[in-house]
Amino acid sequence: MNLEKRSSGEPSKESQEKTGGNKPVVVYIMILFIAAFLLMALSFAMHQRSNTQALGELQNSVTVMQDIQASQERIIELQQELADLEDQLAEKDAEQETLNQKLKDAGASLDSLEQQLAAQSHLYTLMQQYAARDYDACAQTLQQMEANGWPALLGDVPPETGVTPPSQRYEELKEAVEAKLDK
Repeated sequence: MNLEKRSSGEPSKESQEKTGGNKPVVVYIMILFIAAFLLMALSFAMHQRSNTQALGELQNSVTVMQDIQASQERIIELQQELADLEDQLAEKDAEQETLNQKLKDAGASLDSLEQQLAAQSHLYTLMQQYAARDYDACAQTLQQMEANGWPALLGDVPPETGVTPPSQRYEELKEAVEAKLDK
């Protein structure tokens, strides 16, 4: 009977065990390949994530560096503007100093002119008093002019004008008043 069963074409238990025994190995190898593939995919995803983070950080670093560079350029521009303004301020200070000196000179000149005007005015007053024959008032005016040093401020007129210089007119009036008071 054993022969019949073998010849009937049905697979024996031994052949079934051999083919059945290969199936778990193939499944095991497939599971290993799938696990390896999943691990590689996971590794790839983690690597991509890591690369994305690194790129983000690098991009942030580049942005920060660009901001710093722009800030440095602005600082340089501001320093240049400051230097230019300081130069302009120095020029303005020098101009101000020159103007102050001119103002002092003009003030001194004005004082001198005021003194000359006062001397001329008193000379005119002296001439009017002499013409009015008020010799006592003439003496007071002469004394006041001498006390203030105004006779020295009476200028000279160029001879080609034909006008008697104020200093000469003063001396003439002084001599005439002294002569009248001595009488």
